[in-house]
Amino acid sequence: MPILRANGLTLDYESFGDPAAPPIVLIMGLGLPAIAWPNAFVTGLFERGFHVICFDNRDAGNSTTFGAGKMPNLSVSIAKALLRLPVLAPYNFNDMAADTLGLLDALGLDRAHIVGVSMGGCISQALALGHPELVRSLTSMSSSTGSRRVGHPRLDVAAKLLLRQPAKNRDEAISLSESMFRRIGSPGYPFDVERLHRLAGLAYDRRYDPAGVARQFAAILGSPDRTAALANVTVPTLVMHGEADPLIGVSGGRATATAIPGSRLVTFPGMGHDIPEPLWPRFVDEISGIVDAGEARRAAA
Repeated sequence: MPILRANGLTLDYESFGDPAAPPIVLIMGLGLPAIAWPNAFVTGLFERGFHVICFDNRDAGNSTTFGAGKMPNLSVSIAKALLRLPVLAPYNFNDMAADTLGLLDALGLDRAHIVGVSMGGCISQALALGHPELVRSLTSMSSSTGSRRVGHPRLDVAAKLLLRQPAKNRDEAISLSESMFRRIGSPGYPFDVERLHRLAGLAYDRRYDPAGVARQFAAILGSPDRTAALANVTVPTLVMHGEADPLIGVSGGRATATAIPGSRLVTFPGMGHDIPEPLWPRFVDEISGIVDAGEARRAAA
């Protein structure tokens, strides 16, 4: 994957399809590099005639890492979040949204369709709020509004996420990934352990950085509630969420759709906090539809 300078950082990115086609930017979730987007899902989008761009967020994969010197105290941050006190973080979603803005500027793109999953959905929302002129359409997957009243994780999943220790080697990292995704994955769909092991291994080889994941998690805790502001989003918006999501409960997706006027909400029975293969064609259909709506609005303007 090529690397470019954006927002003062280096971002590792990859693009697919015709650069002259309508651009779609995919923003990944907590701790995962861009390679976590399934190949067939990405292929499905550029075969629909779109220019698909994905990249490693800051503190993930081969993009800029902020180093162990800025490791946040998550115990303190979580306690403050539970008490609804301000959480100090090395950066927040507005900073991460600026990374996407810088990426597009470096690529010579003045507008794009934005698709984000989990934490990436939060970043996508922040981008649509802070830079509405950039966003042609918005798709928020398996995400929430930042309100602590919705999208609650199941208690055992929250405990597993917060208490797990860093892996000592590649094999242990793969084992820990399997253990987590068996908890947060889709109970209504087959668990593809072979694909997960391959992805976890590739992600480890790319860069294993528990401190980076902690900083991204601090950004989640330190970013403000977007609920009221989301009323200002006017672009065509799609919200997709698994009805069996144990990490960000489906109430998070419903609250997002309620907050954004005219948005389309699609929920999936049996889907957890992952991207199950049997739903890839449906995701491509839904995203293509909202992108086409954004293109039609742009053409009519």
